[in-house]
Amino acid sequence: MREFFKYVFATVVGVVISMALFLIFFIVLIVGVVKSSLKEDKVNVASNSVLFLNLDQAITERTSEDPLSKLPVVGSEEDKSIGFNDVIHALKEAKTDDNIKCVYINVSAPHAGFATMLEIRNALIDFKKSKKKVIAYSEVYTQGAYYLASVADKIYLNPEGALEFKGLKSETMFFKGALDKLGIEAQIVRVGNYKSAVEPFFTDKMSDKNREQVTAYLNGLYETFLEGISQSRNISAATLHQIADDYKIQQPADAIAFKMIDGLKYKDEIIDELKSLSGTDKKKDLKTVTINEYARNVTDEPDKSAKNKVAVIYANGDIMGGEGSDTKIGSERISRVIRKARLDSSIKAIVLRVNSPGGSALASDVIWREIVLTKKVKPVIASFGDVAASGGYYIGCAADSIFVQPNTITGSIGVFGVIPNLQKFYNEKLGITFDGVKTGKYADIMSTDRPMTAGERLIIQNDVNRVYDAFTIRVANGRKKSKAYIDSIAGGRVWVGTDAVRIGLADRIGSFNDAVVSAAKKAKIKDYSVIEYPEMLDPFKSLMDNTTDKVKTYYAKQELGANYSIYEQIKSVISRSGIQARMPFDFKVQ
Repeated sequence: MREFFKYVFATVVGVVISMALFLIFFIVLIVGVVKSSLKEDKVNVASNSVLFLNLDQAITERTSEDPLSKLPVVGSEEDKSIGFNDVIHALKEAKTDDNIKCVYINVSAPHAGFATMLEIRNALIDFKKSKKKVIAYSEVYTQGAYYLASVADKIYLNPEGALEFKGLKSETMFFKGALDKLGIEAQIVRVGNYKSAVEPFFTDKMSDKNREQVTAYLNGLYETFLEGISQSRNISAATLHQIADDYKIQQPADAIAFKMIDGLKYKDEIIDELKSLSGTDKKKDLKTVTINEYARNVTDEPDKSAKNKVAVIYANGDIMGGEGSDTKIGSERISRVIRKARLDSSIKAIVLRVNSPGGSALASDVIWREIVLTKKVKPVIASFGDVAASGGYYIGCAADSIFVQPNTITGSIGVFGVIPNLQKFYNEKLGITFDGVKTGKYADIMSTDRPMTAGERLIIQNDVNRVYDAFTIRVANGRKKSKAYIDSIAGGRVWVGTDAVRIGLADRIGSFNDAVVSAAKKAKIKDYSVIEYPEMLDPFKSLMDNTTDKVKTYYAKQELGANYSIYEQIKSVISRSGIQARMPFDFKVQ
């Protein structure tokens, strides 16, 4: 028996020591990766180089170097990202860089919204003014990929590849049937017939109002999509519409026949063409520099000592109370930097860059208040990205001027709350019951183990009405419109940028840089430095905070595959609390 326990003890000690050594090795590896990522030197751009636009990575609001993306197993190509503005700055620099001879676009499925892709398309069009060529090649072009690639002087497709061109679609997943099976009732309180974020929980199909707004905004996006390709490829928008409608691009040869591409080539042939364009001997290796590397060369630290500055404040992601993160808008963090910029006398104007579907109505109002106070002492210009809807619109509506892209999704001025009734689920599915005592009639209001009473529903509805009333008043004051007019275009309805300008929810169609120039002009300054807020989170802190989530996400994606998006939706719904000012759906470019 003693020998048995000695063996067991030795085994346990061995396992503990092994785990400790592994943990130490893992921490050393992580620290090493972080340190190396922070010390990345600028790259040497050789003469006769090709600028490689690897656009299948995530194109975000700001470039954030994620140390975990460099770790084995956890990191992957999908984890790479670059800020859209760094891409634009890099292309502007490459335009006059004698070492860069041409641009090579490789893209199959970009991780970016339509407005972001439009910013990059316009930067490529500007680059072409240098008379340097832009070549695009891919084995497969999704519609988003083709939208980006269509600006190229030459578009090539693998002879056995595919070009997707079939029109856009918007699809909503409805959970009512599943909730019914589980015995869960979603108790809905909302204002706005178009506020369809709650529809998946109490119906099994789109309402007429929702179908109306989705049809309008999807057609608006499609129109901008076709117009861009039409101008680049010299094919009428009507012809492009017909090509998509009849699904005429079924084989690679069809793409040639309808002049959607310029040729079918293999990668070795593309390399030869790039060598020719860059003046490289065919017997030598092609010299390339990725957009990520080149952007590091271009991006300089802002002159914080400059007499005149324009502050760009990024509000990116869902809106919530607290600090948030680089991908979540925390009301405390964002309102603090707005206040800081307001009190800094060297900052003469502010650009609020919004890319958000909304979130907490209360958190949105906290940020809105700081914008109102700031506008009294210096210009505030809002620049809306892919999405600035509901709470995202709320925080920007007080700006002096609002810039949108024609395919920005905005509006969605509405409010809702969802209180689940889990009584049947607990009682009939799990055999769980609840009982208790209370000192007041409404002490257990918002309880999820029973249905709401008529009195409770009235209280919650009045609260939602109050928030909606405040929301529309904020918009009316900011847009200098009557509340009655805002009510007529609100109700939760979503608009595309061109329509937003037409109805007065925005002022101008323009890029992010147009907004920066406008801010400086309104502040009456010519020489200025652009400084960005909030400061990116410390990589070490971010690493410690997100390592577990990153690993879980990686394995969830491996297990769920294409169904991971469903998991994300359910997780997002569960995590919401309080009255929401949120866009009624998520939109992804396919």
